[in-house]
Amino acid sequence: MIVTFHSYKGGTGKTLFTVNLAIILAKMGKRVCILDLDFRAPSLHSIFKNGSNYWVNDYLNKACIIEKVLTECNIKDAPNGKLFVGLADPSTEAIREMEAKSRTWEIEALGRLYSLKATLINDMHFDYVFFDASPGLNYSSINAIVCADVVLVVTSTDKSDVEGTRRMIHDLYELFDKKTRIIINKMPSEYILSKNYNDSLKMIETYQLPAAGIVSCSCEVLEASGRCFFVCEKPDHPFTEKLREIAANLELLCAAREKSKRTVFGLATEMSPSVDLN
Repeated sequence: MIVTFHSYKGGTGKTLFTVNLAIILAKMGKRVCILDLDFRAPSLHSIFKNGSNYWVNDYLNKACIIEKVLTECNIKDAPNGKLFVGLADPSTEAIREMEAKSRTWEIEALGRLYSLKATLINDMHFDYVFFDASPGLNYSSINAIVCADVVLVVTSTDKSDVEGTRRMIHDLYELFDKKTRIIINKMPSEYILSKNYNDSLKMIETYQLPAAGIVSCSCEVLEASGRCFFVCEKPDHPFTEKLREIAANLELLCAAREKSKRTVFGLATEMSPSVDLN
């Protein structure tokens, strides 16, 4: 299943969720791949080392096959699961080059992403492929959304983020028939307490989308961001527990999608006209 992580603006914790959810699923025995599609401000390179001489940029520029881009990561306590990453080139030259791409190139890149989807899921047998998309509305993020099976929109409680995310959902997401869920991050703890729980519900209702999770603000998470794999270092932390809940919800979505695909395939088979080979 392809899952795109998106946000209206930067700083919401989108990449933090991408990485730590991938690790949790790998610990659950899943084959997971993360691709950095945030070409304007790549950040995964600060978390993972590039064990390859190639970047995701090179794949989209038709300079290499995807196998040359991916690097396997060693995740402790994941004997049966696997985690691979494909990084975006963080150099200033590469960022400028990607920003200058034409609309024609972006359309061709969409075709490359669709081809990549088939390769990673059908040929390389990944259970999950995570796209860490660029914030906002640009060609690269829209391509990542179009190719996704599920989109997780990460937002904070900042007023401008709330309003921008709601507007983005109305203007963009309603155009696509995608399963979309909201993750509200950095929620003040007092809003999650029972006496203010209705305020949390009201915030969710403004998006008119199901919530994948409401995550409270944590200084520990902020301090550790980018320096360690939080779910590995803090397995009993409330943030890790919340991510396990979100991972379980993803598993349910994946199972429902596979069941739907089998049902559609079965109906198509039943409706196909019989052919007399004699």
